[in-house]
Amino acid sequence: MSAPLLVELFCEELPPRALNRLGEAFARGIADGLASRGLLQPGASVRAFASPRRLAALIEDVRARGEDRPVEEKLMPRAVALDASGKPTDALRKRLAKAGRAELADAPDLALGADRIELRKEGNAEYAYLRMMAKGSALQTALQAALEEAIEKLPIPKVMSYQLADGVTTVKFVRPAHGLVALHGAEVVAVHALGLESDRITHGHRFQGAQDISLANAGEYEPRLASEGGVVAAFDVRREKIRGELARAAGALGASLGPEESYAALLDEVTALVEMPTVYPGSFEEAFLAVPPECLVLTMRQNQKYFPLFDAAGRLSHRFLIVSNMRLADPANIVQGNERVVRPRLADARFFFETDRKVPLADRVPQLATIVYHGKLGTQLERVERLRRLATRIQAMLPRGEKGRPYADRAALLAKADLVTLMVGEFPELQGVMGKYYAEADGEEPSVVRAIEQHYWPRFSGDELPVGDVSIALALADKLETLVGIWGIGQQPTGDKDPFGLRRAALGVLRILSEKPEARSLDLGRLLAETVGGFTPGKLAADTAAGVHGFMLDRLRPMLRDKGYDANEIEAVLADAPTHVHRVWTRIEAVKAFRALPESASLAAANKRIRNILRKSGTGERVAPELLAQEEEKRLHASMESLAPRVAESLAREDFTAALKDLAGIRDAVDAFFDKVLVNAEDERVRANRLALLTQLGTLMNRVADISKLAA
Repeated sequence: MSAPLLVELFCEELPPRALNRLGEAFARGIADGLASRGLLQPGASVRAFASPRRLAALIEDVRARGEDRPVEEKLMPRAVALDASGKPTDALRKRLAKAGRAELADAPDLALGADRIELRKEGNAEYAYLRMMAKGSALQTALQAALEEAIEKLPIPKVMSYQLADGVTTVKFVRPAHGLVALHGAEVVAVHALGLESDRITHGHRFQGAQDISLANAGEYEPRLASEGGVVAAFDVRREKIRGELARAAGALGASLGPEESYAALLDEVTALVEMPTVYPGSFEEAFLAVPPECLVLTMRQNQKYFPLFDAAGRLSHRFLIVSNMRLADPANIVQGNERVVRPRLADARFFFETDRKVPLADRVPQLATIVYHGKLGTQLERVERLRRLATRIQAMLPRGEKGRPYADRAALLAKADLVTLMVGEFPELQGVMGKYYAEADGEEPSVVRAIEQHYWPRFSGDELPVGDVSIALALADKLETLVGIWGIGQQPTGDKDPFGLRRAALGVLRILSEKPEARSLDLGRLLAETVGGFTPGKLAADTAAGVHGFMLDRLRPMLRDKGYDANEIEAVLADAPTHVHRVWTRIEAVKAFRALPESASLAAANKRIRNILRKSGTGERVAPELLAQEEEKRLHASMESLAPRVAESLAREDFTAALKDLAGIRDAVDAFFDKVLVNAEDERVRANRLALLTQLGTLMNRVADISKLAA
């Protein structure tokens, strides 16, 4: 017999940022525990519920008892289990008695029903196995174990300890738990957890729902919580309800919420804070709009959990939306209370902004000497000096070079000055953004203003890239200085830990070098060397540049995979540790096109063979034409002589596809050489000459990529 199973833990308010993850893990843990014990019907659906005060799982088609299943146990070698006449030994009798099947020893053919002793050969030995039908677990037993396992495995951000009502027992959980529901169909399953015994009573909204709801069966859970308890129990349903109400309320005011990705995290957090979501509009004085909008938006979203509204042109308006946990006919008190609370926050932001503007950004730079960047790398002011040097040199490497005015130095000087402002002290997320506003108010050159904000770009996957030589130079300098400095003092990322954001910095550099036309000519090797040169000699590990280069190539691999290139193609272009990142993309496209040619497999195999021969026999330096005795080696040499200039010309144009297609034309000559010519000839001079021929061939074939990596 099967029926829906409901399990609910009713708690005090759960941590909002972890709520959805906890709900999914709880439901999956219960389901996995039951499935492993044979109590779930194939394809049984699992629904997770998570609200501020509950974690629950509703699982369809759960059996009352698991199916009997065969189990097998390896007992002992045949020679130990049976005597010379094939009768059970005392050792086997003792083992069977321990397993509760002593009667098998006296059964004909060592079998009783489905239980039996089997002999099985393994290698040169033969072993006795006990095969039995294990009784299926009862739901009560299985659910108790599954519940304990699910609670133990929950991704709890911080465990708290609390005492039970007896004043003696202490338990640990994410928050104190006050109720446990376990219903299989209409029947309570007697289980316990966290000092609680299961029953059928759940609880509604703290103020506007029935406090106790006695469930007749598991299927009533969601609808009765909604109708009687005032609770939307499912996280995803509640989130969609809030999103819809926000959109309708914004539309009614002729406004918008902005791009969805800008408030998605807030929407998740608010969903975890309310059980009865209701949206109300609020407003503040328009005079506050004189403060940069980023400050006001961050204040409302981060501190107050409000959704600011924007007009049709995308400008911040003086209106916002509140997601309340109360549904009232007259919400005036809620709205006025929230408006009263937000005003001091906005007033603080205005005070910070107006106070900061009284001191020019340039005058703040000396204060950076009081901020330690890293104990081994000095202060932020010392870092600024490294950035000035590096950004100036990178700007000179860009296409405009010295023709452009050296604003990168000025931008680097001011880039970190907003770290000592009141606004950034309150909202660290606004560093760069506030620097832009303050620099603009100080009358700084527009490219300097832009670079101060954009030198942090890209901040995340898919983010915008910096615009203009000055911004590009400073963004690269900032990321490279971080990578080289932190790596050079031994603070490399480990596992999923990357406290200094080196992976993000590496991806930012790679994206700029790959996607910005102005930066495509930059050589990563030279950039790393310039960056290392800005640090005090001996400060960094000797192999820092090489280590960072390898680390960045490791970050480039998933970028290439995401674009659809396979592992062989990727390794073919990265085998020579390239330093021109932009060319990696054009080279891998050429490799992909080459791979589609019928000649590619043969040439890749030949290239791999060349590598193996040269590794074992050594390389040669110069081919002596007069020592080419066989027609096949003469033909290969002539083909190479004819092909080399064309390949060089294609490479000069960066037409890597043409270069590889030209190489395809040499296949017949290569195949004939390996069919007819013995490389390791007895004559030492002939052997050396043939090794030199293969050395030149390998070099020619791998000018674009190591095509031996394409061999299956």
